[in-house]
Amino acid sequence: MGKGSGRRRRALAGVLATALLAGCGGAGSEEASFADSSQCEPYRSYQGRSGTTVSVFSSIRDVEGVNLEQAWRLFSDCTGIKVAYEASGDFEKEFQARVADGNAPDIAFLPQPGMIPKLAADGAVKPASAATKQLAGQNWSADWLSYGTVQDTFYAAPLGASVKSFVWYSPATFRKKGYAVPDTWNELIALSTKIAADGVKPWCAGIESGGATGWPATDWLEDVMLRTQGPETYDKWVSHELPFNDPSVVEATDKAGSILKNPRFVNGGFGGVTSVASTPFQTAGLPILQGRCALHRQASFYATQWPSGTKVAEDGDVYAFYFPAVDPAKGKPVLVGGEFVVAFADRPEVQAFQTFLASAEFATARVQLGSWVSANRGVDLGAYTGAIDKLSAEILQDPKSVVRFDGSDLMPGTVGAGSFWTGMTDWIKGEDTRSTLDAIEASWKD
Repeated sequence: MGKGSGRRRRALAGVLATALLAGCGGAGSEEASFADSSQCEPYRSYQGRSGTTVSVFSSIRDVEGVNLEQAWRLFSDCTGIKVAYEASGDFEKEFQARVADGNAPDIAFLPQPGMIPKLAADGAVKPASAATKQLAGQNWSADWLSYGTVQDTFYAAPLGASVKSFVWYSPATFRKKGYAVPDTWNELIALSTKIAADGVKPWCAGIESGGATGWPATDWLEDVMLRTQGPETYDKWVSHELPFNDPSVVEATDKAGSILKNPRFVNGGFGGVTSVASTPFQTAGLPILQGRCALHRQASFYATQWPSGTKVAEDGDVYAFYFPAVDPAKGKPVLVGGEFVVAFADRPEVQAFQTFLASAEFATARVQLGSWVSANRGVDLGAYTGAIDKLSAEILQDPKSVVRFDGSDLMPGTVGAGSFWTGMTDWIKGEDTRSTLDAIEASWKD
């Protein structure tokens, strides 16, 4: 998902504004006025298309969206290409409707790369230009590039990345209560049991997300599936070489349920287990700040959800630890998500912007604004300003990490953004594991 809204750093915004005023000219200046500016040197290869507009549609809203626009501001001012950015909280439904109606944007930031094969088969999405493919090949690993490739044709480079294997907590509460950050799944369950014995439901959770309700529960299953069954079985499950109701998936679902459907463990600050289905994911972790729960499993992007003034740091109001492996000796399973830049037009200005978004210049500019992680290898760790961002980047670069992309985002849209979401919502509401998985399996049409 492209999830989140929240705090942002303003240092780079000031630098960019100064550069634009001093070096690149003011708003409305023609591209020619930028020609001699050193600030615009990285954008010379994109020039020659002044006065054009590229429309972009995304799920990334609020301050997240504002900072995306800030990160490509110099691109627009130095090239004269206007970027018309639009975002929606109901992106998945609106995006598919627009494509079906022949009203697709020039570019979309797609958090479900599993949709790309159908878009390609329908002739809706355009192959990436040679320049985009070359730059993406320099900046991303083969695994990341494979998610945007269909039958050897490259369509989409990644945009951002999120590490989903995190558990949020209050360092102050842990110090006060003498709780230790767990290193294994068994230690995590022991910690949860201890917190419950102290009179607090240890976990708070929420999976409500408008038309995308259910996706946080799919993340739980994917993280546990990766930990209990290993990456090879996980890959077979995602590609449907393994049935959705296979015993290995039943085992992983029940293990996730040992926390997520345990009335002793959830839903701190909100109610019983079924309240998880109606609790918005954006606010689901906030009871940690009031001591009404202690743990919340959610991705790195959740750093943007804490109220203004919340210190996110190892010695701060909230922080996160790695969601422990069942057996650390088998490696460090890491579930990740991200967006992919797909183009529905191949006009020169659209290709230029798609190429720019695959560059280290864009990724570094966005990273420096905070609360953003990229798997772009051209970004130096020193560019990260936030504690969680840097921790996420370190995990992505850790040779012990066994990284796999969000499974629901790789599955066909009818499953990954459909029956899987609704099935897990029904599961939270009380449906048993076997019936839930049988229904999702029945919905998968090969």
